[in-house]
Amino acid sequence: MVPVSLFLFLLLEISSYTALAHFWLDASWQTAGFAALGALLGVRAGIVTVTWVFSSVYASPAPKLTFGQRLRMMFDEYLAFLFSFVVLMPFEWLWMPADRLRPCKTPILLVHGYGCSRGIWWKMRRELEAAGHTVATVSLTPPYTSVGKLVPQLVQRIDEVCAACDAQQVILIAHSMGGLVCRSYLSRHGIAQVERLITFASPHRGSELARLGFGQNAREMEPGSLWLNDLAYESVKVPFSRFVLLTTTMSCHK
Repeated sequence: MVPVSLFLFLLLEISSYTALAHFWLDASWQTAGFAALGALLGVRAGIVTVTWVFSSVYASPAPKLTFGQRLRMMFDEYLAFLFSFVVLMPFEWLWMPADRLRPCKTPILLVHGYGCSRGIWWKMRRELEAAGHTVATVSLTPPYTSVGKLVPQLVQRIDEVCAACDAQQVILIAHSMGGLVCRSYLSRHGIAQVERLITFASPHRGSELARLGFGQNAREMEPGSLWLNDLAYESVKVPFSRFVLLTTTMSCHK
């Protein structure tokens, strides 16, 4: 599962940095621990910087930003990246209990994006439930397979949610790649169990940033990919709302 993989990768990364500082640089264990923390933060700062520099070449039309606004946005994205991939998803079992499903007319099913898990919806699930909605989540695995191979898991989860809530349909809210998984589901299985689809920052026409990603799904999300071209022939036959976020992801949409 994604959270376990992220936890093990994080543990291995920190251990490697610590061992490198202690055995190769002859630092004390305490100093090596601080060095490992600095390396952890620095590597992620480098990742965010690379994606911003890369995406600036393919920037979509957007409001003019001052240097300070751009720097603030980049810093906010860095903090979100750290929180999501160092705290939230690797330790998902601490923050995300099982979905609280109950009978209702139309539950909401949240579908995460590339490289993520259900844990990424930690805050939104709480807010939607506070507003009175019944909310379900799903983790799609493995993280770097073809988008189409993730669809059967969405089929199963929709069936489970409808059964648990005694509902005929769900509302799909999807982020990034999750929007493509939902569209692929609709093209294969129809609209009988879906009332509405809402997507955030989904690369419906591809994302240049996908060229930096790993796995078959990243290749499929590149602009002009055969997979996207095939999907484009299938119109979405349910009410469909698309939101593009002002982030690095947005600037890479075509």
